[in-house]
Formats: sequence, C-alpha cells, structure tokens
Amino acid sequence: QVQFVESGGGLVQPGGSLRLSCALSTSIFSRYGMGWYREGPGKQREIVAWILRDGATNYADSVKGRFTISRDSAKNTMFLQMDSLKPEDTAVYYCNAIRGTPFPWGRGTQVTVSS
Repeated sequence: QVQFVESGGGLVQPGGSLRLSCALSTSIFSRYGMGWYREGPGKQREIVAWILRDGATNYADSVKGRFTISRDSAKNTMFLQMDSLKPEDTAVYYCNAIRGTPFPWGRGTQVTVSS
C-alpha cells in the first residue's frame, strides 16, 4: 500500500514562504488525483490544494493565489509552494490521494507562521 512522507515544514514569519514535499512510496499519480490537507489547532482536517490526474489544479479559497501545488511523476513526489504565509496557515500539513477512503495518513509536517 502506498505510503506518504511529508517534509519541508518549519517556523516562518508572516509573509514568508515554505515549500513542502510529499514523497510517495509508489507511483499513483496516474490512478488518483492528489491533495494537500491541513489540520490546524482545534480544527478539522481540510483540503487546501489538489491536482487531478490530468494535471488540473484547484485551491481552497483561503489559499488561492498564495499556494501552488505541483508534482514530479518521475520522482513520485508532490510539492506545495506556500507564499505570503499568514498565521492562520499554521497547521500540520498532510498529503493523500483523493478517493472515497484515504490511504493511511503520513505523519505530516508542521508549519508554524508566527512573528
């Protein structure tokens, strides 16, 4: 079964940038759309960006214009470029396929936006 390893999080000041990576244990880009999810303090997990099998991308309104999702099929890796970060972006970020039942979640990567 596919496994996800998220990395790239950290502490950043408001207005700063981070680039998250999601390494997949096996290639599933041709079978599933993929998404970046986040779980903020006291909040439910939500999807913030997704990329479909054909490469089309979509974003939650809260991150539109600031985040960019991409993938490298040759490296089985997905990315999330996050710019103009805000304190409300503070969360643990996860990646997973877009399907009825998610694959087992990875550990996620913590993003903290604070001055």
